Amino acid sequence: MALFRRRATPDETVDGSSPAEASDAAEDAAEADDSPEPSVGAGAPRADRTGGPFDATEADLADQDLPRLDLGALRIPGLPGIGVQVEADPNTQEVRAVTGVAGDGAVRLQAFAAPRSEGLWDEIRAEMLAEIQSTSGATVSEVEGPFGPELRAVVPARSPEGKQVLQPLRFVGIDGPRWFLRSVFLGRAAVEPDPDDALHTLVRQTIVVRGADAMAPRDPLPLRLPEQPPTGMAADGTQGPTQDDAEVADDADDLVDDDDTPSRYADLDPFQRGPEITEIR
Repeated sequence: MALFRRRATPDETVDGSSPAEASDAAEDAAEADDSPEPSVGAGAPRADRTGGPFDATEADLADQDLPRLDLGALRIPGLPGIGVQVEADPNTQEVRAVTGVAGDGAVRLQAFAAPRSEGLWDEIRAEMLAEIQSTSGATVSEVEGPFGPELRAVVPARSPEGKQVLQPLRFVGIDGPRWFLRSVFLGRAAVEPDPDDALHTLVRQTIVVRGADAMAPRDPLPLRLPEQPPTGMAADGTQGPTQDDAEVADDADDLVDDDDTPSRYADLDPFQRGPEITEIR
């Protein structure tokens, strides 16, 4: 089962509806379903967002002393010891995700549209759990983490030297008002989660800008390259990520690819270099 299944493009519609009408219909259909299918963890308490991450309408609740990188749908805080890397397609410059790197850990963030009725993470988590369980050599469990229910997995991967290794991952999802924030923790943050460390603070202090446009649930919220880093992003004088840190961030790219390939997890290669990384310090 593919995780973030793509909707048909406007040219693929068969009813002659306009792009806006098709998008509105998709969102309305999702919101009209008051009886979601049972899923793993269904009925579990939603993540407590009083401490973040925040919706754009809640921006005044976030730490006002932190500079933020405006990437469109995501406003990422600048934190001491965190290197922020924007992952963009080298050909189109389309931004796909943003990764925070700290020492021997990293977290990759992506935001998606969601219906007004929260609970998308329950649905997605069940799909991911089933798919990882069907992957040879992988193990996965559902646990209660700092942000609520999450998946902790160990998946087969290949190192740069061509050796077969096991890669630990934490998949975290947070439901917001008409958006869903997906975070993938790698490195030490996947094995020894510390809810008070810089990577978890990065997630909590992120602001999600959903926008008013009608979008089908699971469609990625648009990201963009910043014109320039905000003043103060590197004011503390801390060094940016090392080459090893950059490789940790690159690991995240292939772990949560958004295409519709059914063998998504069977071909995981977290050590393979992903698209161009633009480092913002």
